[in-house]
Amino acid sequence: MSKYFTGSYIVTIVGLILAYFWGEHVHVSSGLSCVFIALVLSILEVSLSFDNAVVNASRLEKMSPKWQHRFLTWGILIAVFGMRFLFPILVVSIFANVGLVEVANMALTDADKYAHYLHISHPPIITFGGTFLMMLFFSYFFNPEKKVHWLGIIEHKLVSLGDFKGIQIVLTLFALFVMQNFLTQDIRHEVVIAGIWGIIIYLLIDGFTHMLEKRSENTNCSVKITNSGLKSSCFAGFLYLELIDASFSLDGVLGAFALSKDILIITIGLSIGAMFVRSLTIMLVEKKTLNEYIYLEQGAHWAIGALSFIMLYSAIHEVPEVITGLLGLGFIVAAFISSLIHNKNQSRL
Repeated sequence: MSKYFTGSYIVTIVGLILAYFWGEHVHVSSGLSCVFIALVLSILEVSLSFDNAVVNASRLEKMSPKWQHRFLTWGILIAVFGMRFLFPILVVSIFANVGLVEVANMALTDADKYAHYLHISHPPIITFGGTFLMMLFFSYFFNPEKKVHWLGIIEHKLVSLGDFKGIQIVLTLFALFVMQNFLTQDIRHEVVIAGIWGIIIYLLIDGFTHMLEKRSENTNCSVKITNSGLKSSCFAGFLYLELIDASFSLDGVLGAFALSKDILIITIGLSIGAMFVRSLTIMLVEKKTLNEYIYLEQGAHWAIGALSFIMLYSAIHEVPEVITGLLGLGFIVAAFISSLIHNKNQSRL
């Protein structure tokens, strides 16, 4: 068990030391409080992203060991510096029409002003992530090739709807249409555009991934070409996982500002949590946990569906992160218990 989390423990120790010294640098005697906030944020990130680990594991087990390692190394750098630090700065720069350098300086020196701009940008950001995850949710349950069903009657009906080509796009657009009716006129246009981009990005990445996977499966050429196809497929899968992780992290990044306005403390806390989630993902893959507990993947996707609807709703009204975390955890625990019951019944046969 410990071998999977060694890197996470190292990141935690280094992160908390940095949080302490940064806190002392910003305000004398605030080092320990910054350490505490970073710990709380890391726990929040893990609780919000456990379903993300299960979904990532289902994708990652199809990739080569080299790309699984890259997911833990390259991927964590993208997750830390990309989504937890650079992305919020980039978003504020775009929506506030302020230079990137100026926003970065604002984030480090005027946290209240930066948090204000980020709060204004909340609806389009969260809508983008919501529609992306909603597409993921619908595409999973409408897949005619899906054989394992946790909530039997419901999931059987959903699979049958998969014969309707593009049904997931129609339903996601309908949810976006309903949601935008409750928005004020001044942000409605930006939110709708962001939601449509969430759908487009999902379709592009999913289509690209399927194309490369099919090409690597169908090629009968030399080993060199086959390996090249496999590498391309793994790279597309890696990119897909990073976008899923990014969508999951949106609510955590935005919600973190309720605990702290300091972007560096937020980045440290969420990064520690993200590292544990990725270590957990690798453990699930290597221990074949999804094969042993067959309903975990279904439970995780139901959690994704709930999260996507909550994200769209939170563009209208704020939703506490504790509700999001508990709801997702509830689906995972229920799926785990159902898997245990299934395994027990199978052993009796």
